[in-house]
Amino acid sequence: MNTDVSRFDYSELAQWAQSCLTNCGASGEVARHVAYYLLEGDLLGFSTHGLIRLLNNCQWLKDGKSLPKGQPLVLSERAAVANWDAQFLPGPYVVPQAVNAACEMAKQAGTGTVVLRRSQHVASLAAYLTIATDKGMVVNLMCSTPGQRAVAPFGGKEAVFSPNPFAVGVPSSKEPMLFDISFSMTAAGKVRQAKANGEKLPYKALIKPNGDWTDDPLSFFESPGSAIAPLGGEQLGYKGYGLTLFSEIWSMALAQYGRVQGAEDGDANTVWVQVIDPEAFGEKGEFLKQVDSLLDDARNSAPADPELPVRVPGEAALARKREQLKKGVVYTPSTLKVLKRCAEFCEVELPTAANG
Repeated sequence: MNTDVSRFDYSELAQWAQSCLTNCGASGEVARHVAYYLLEGDLLGFSTHGLIRLLNNCQWLKDGKSLPKGQPLVLSERAAVANWDAQFLPGPYVVPQAVNAACEMAKQAGTGTVVLRRSQHVASLAAYLTIATDKGMVVNLMCSTPGQRAVAPFGGKEAVFSPNPFAVGVPSSKEPMLFDISFSMTAAGKVRQAKANGEKLPYKALIKPNGDWTDDPLSFFESPGSAIAPLGGEQLGYKGYGLTLFSEIWSMALAQYGRVQGAEDGDANTVWVQVIDPEAFGEKGEFLKQVDSLLDDARNSAPADPELPVRVPGEAALARKREQLKKGVVYTPSTLKVLKRCAEFCEVELPTAANG
């Protein structure tokens, strides 16, 4: 653990975040959801998509770019599918509604799918997975950003796509499997984080305008800037390119809202939510038996490094959540700087760090 970090009491942070949001006009319900799910991202270790995004949410509320209250519009609906317009409501407020709605559909039809356009930035997809897995459901989420061009297609050097995240949650008889990745080699938030920390990226994930590959995050912010490479990089990027197209078609095309309509939407997202009820296929116990067997086989695989046993996706994140709830939520100096800016912007004093 990096010793140059600050720890904060979870409950105090949650109350502070809610106060910041309500001071910027959010209703109590909106503030509670946004604070909870941003903090959930931090607890699970997705620090680039956690409370560091609170300042953005507060600025959008103050500037009228986020609705402070209300409900998404239902544009079309059948028994197990729906298309919603979030009308720029905050993502951490509307995405839980979409997951819960898909769960209700799945109880009746075996599956449920909601696509959601014009949701303000949804932060970490992993934060929403346990809404479904706690109900015994399987869930997958994807999102894209119509107003963003940051990722190049395979073989190209010019940004066309957004760095689209994909997340999967699966219940087991113990802890759920939680999986959250980007279909690009890195997320734009990680590039910003590396820049703020004065660090290089851990690998060459960026393509410069001249076609060279680089690990320098500063190149992303130049004009013209570098583009993020699709997952797989220089040799295998066709895989990430195909998955990026998949995610943008499943989200933007099915929502009928893409870059033509949303070019000026900033960080607002188009979201795909699908939930499946395993009991629609047979006995719940048999499903869990198969999942447990798969996960145990993975854990019991001989590790390449004896000091690093094989883990199941989500194990480290859930352990990190338990540790931070007990000892305090961890923030690096660069993130703490943003939280202090948010405190000043919202005129709400940041809680005192538990370790200082």
